[in-house]
Amino acid sequence: MRLYDQLVLPRLIDWSCGLGAITEQRERIVPRARGKVLELGIGSGRNLPLYDPDKVDLVWGVDPSPELYRMAASRAGETAFPVRFFVRPADEPGLALPDASVDTLVVTYTLCTVPDPVGALLEARRTLAPDGRLLFAEHGRSPDPSVRRWQERITPVWRRVAGGCHLDRDPLAILKAAGFRIEELDTGYVSGWKPTAWQYLGIASAA
Repeated sequence: MRLYDQLVLPRLIDWSCGLGAITEQRERIVPRARGKVLELGIGSGRNLPLYDPDKVDLVWGVDPSPELYRMAASRAGETAFPVRFFVRPADEPGLALPDASVDTLVVTYTLCTVPDPVGALLEARRTLAPDGRLLFAEHGRSPDPSVRRWQERITPVWRRVAGGCHLDRDPLAILKAAGFRIEELDTGYVSGWKPTAWQYLGIASAA
């Protein structure tokens, strides 16, 4: 599994995160970021071309994968704003950013994978300015019982081959448990495999 995690999985993640339906979701939310941005789970940097350079001053990106960091660093070289990386788990305490130093938190297709998503959001919330916002796009727990049963059955195997991804997590419950209030929300299926296709897109603020 070590060779798989180092050689295959990063490319699989980059490919899947660039699929058309997922890119369309990113395109709906990422350009709304402004100021100093903290992106949890920046991965291979798929969001970097989507930030509005007229609105964004700086992006800090957090991700534990050195392989994905190298892909993201390459994409960062093409941006009009500086990008700084923290190659570390998002749920590890002690992120080296001051309190209230971030204008926008961005979380896209990350809460499904982080071992402690509430802990990651609590640490990120500490850095968020009082008037800051969290922008999110996630897949997760379907409202349809038949799809949800498949999500629960498949997840134990799926997370072993998909970098820890859980198909059946509830992003809204995670956000609320971390002290965020949902301000805007759009949900629904995108094209693709039903257990991965139920999407949550929206904006939250610190409650």
